[in-house]
Amino acid sequence: MEEFPTNTNTKQTENLDEPPNSRLFVVTSRSITEDELRESFSVYGDIHGVWVVKDKQTKESKGIAYVKFAKSSQACLAMEEMHGRVLMEGTKPVKVFIAQSRSSTRHRDVEDEELTRIFVMIPKSFSEEDLKDTFKEYGDIEYCVIIKNKSTGESKGLGYVRYYKPSQAAIAIENCDKTYRAILAEPRTKAPVTEDYSGGMSRGDYSGGGGGSDSSNQYAFPMADPGNYPAMDYRSSVDFTRCLMMSTRAALSQEQVFALFDLIPGMEYCELQRDAYGMNKGHALIRYANLGSSFYAREKLNGFEYPPGNRLSVNFVDDGEDRNSPVGRMAVQFVTTQMMSPPWNGPSSSQSMKPNFPISPMLRIQTDVNLPPLKKLAPPDSKAKERLFVVFSPSPLPPDVLEDVFCRYGSLIEVHLVPGRKVGYMKYSEKQCADDAMAALHGQVINGVKMKVMLADPPREESHKRPRNF
Repeated sequence: MEEFPTNTNTKQTENLDEPPNSRLFVVTSRSITEDELRESFSVYGDIHGVWVVKDKQTKESKGIAYVKFAKSSQACLAMEEMHGRVLMEGTKPVKVFIAQSRSSTRHRDVEDEELTRIFVMIPKSFSEEDLKDTFKEYGDIEYCVIIKNKSTGESKGLGYVRYYKPSQAAIAIENCDKTYRAILAEPRTKAPVTEDYSGGMSRGDYSGGGGGSDSSNQYAFPMADPGNYPAMDYRSSVDFTRCLMMSTRAALSQEQVFALFDLIPGMEYCELQRDAYGMNKGHALIRYANLGSSFYAREKLNGFEYPPGNRLSVNFVDDGEDRNSPVGRMAVQFVTTQMMSPPWNGPSSSQSMKPNFPISPMLRIQTDVNLPPLKKLAPPDSKAKERLFVVFSPSPLPPDVLEDVFCRYGSLIEVHLVPGRKVGYMKYSEKQCADDAMAALHGQVINGVKMKVMLADPPREESHKRPRNF
């Protein structure tokens, strides 16, 4: 497939990826022309070229185009503003992505997450506040991290700044003082999943399959090492403590962990553990005011799936208290008595347990999106008037969670996940409901999974078949 016209000279071709990430890949209607694309995208910056990919035999548009901007920030802004828009009346919304480099060996275009984090060289005297104050003029900052020597704790003169939008990161790289040598940071190494925690599904089903590194869950952690907090066997009464260590493979936030463990009365302390770079280590330390609360939390939340598909591991850790004192022995005896009582003599397997304390329905769905109330599904035999195509990163959400989320906009018929891939379809009986869901959920994160929500292409018709006459 020819991406660019044959009369493009060598110098122009070499400059197609300069500056990096300045070229857009656009999926649009076949009726859209180069002039119409240029007119629509030119409001975001200087355009160096527009190419519509055409069939070699028929010379007709394939519905794919490339738009080259003078600056990366202009291309990123155009992507953010134009994705999902309708260029001409009667045409489908365009899909806009940053095109991969022509020298790249990858088979996918650049993800938004790869465009928002920059790496900078800074004075060793800089604090994180200094770093944030320096770069906040270019856009809203999600976080700043200064890289420090693990032994001395001193700054290495290097740092990361994460913005909320790719255009903000690009503007920072283009406009900040050149002494910072700002560049886009390399994507974080994705940790391989080594244990099935998907609650019934195979790991391949949950992660989207594929078998390559791209199918690894970038939000997953290796099972956390509690470090200086030795785990204990809860079956031994002398090992009951007020402190718990929770381990998770999913990227839970401090607020999510706090909300879950705060359901049990008596929580005094909850902190998500982070490494020297401020990254989530995959475990949290929780302390309760009494042994009864900590034992109850451990018994009910160890093995609990939160979010669905991610099984938590909760164990006692040493809190440094003397259990041999009279008060300590009385507390242990009290908890042991409670454990031997009828309510505790049921199944002890954590997999068969379900917490019997009240859990808010929204704990099942963790997101910043203001979701409307649940609505009934449309009848299964309803005619689908619109389909949404959803891309999941790093892996698909369970079908019941997707149904829970997408049904809230009304007239949802069914959810379909494509086996072995990180994509799915949502069928609606009303076009407006599908449009509302796409507008609200595109680019949003649900339970640690980012979703790209687009209108699905209509099913292809086989043009070689002769039309029937009846």
